[in-house]
Amino acid sequence: MQSNIKDNVVFASPKNEEERAFIAGACVRKLGIKFPSVLDEFGNSTERAYTGWPDRIYLIDAQGRVVYKSKPGPFGFLPDELSAALAKTVGTTKKTEATDAPGSTQITDNKILIRENP
Repeated sequence: MQSNIKDNVVFASPKNEEERAFIAGACVRKLGIKFPSVLDEFGNSTERAYTGWPDRIYLIDAQGRVVYKSKPGPFGFLPDELSAALAKTVGTTKKTEATDAPGSTQITDNKILIRENP
């Protein structure tokens, strides 16, 4: 991938668990990943069990329907598409005392504020 070349994260496929761990560690460091990362065993049993590829973003409406499904990520994640789908799904509101309530959603200037329930 061009982004891997740009970020200087290009490795040959590992041939064993030790090489895989070395490459994974190098990728975490070079890409500046700050969240905890784990490594599947060499046979990829976790990947097969949970089918985590390709990544997608789904937007589910209040009735439980899928109203937006992104293209495969990460390059298929288009924030403007998701923003438009959110606006269409939840509607736009003006900031009032009611929208400051827990569980409310507010969309202004293409920014979405979701207040979580305590």
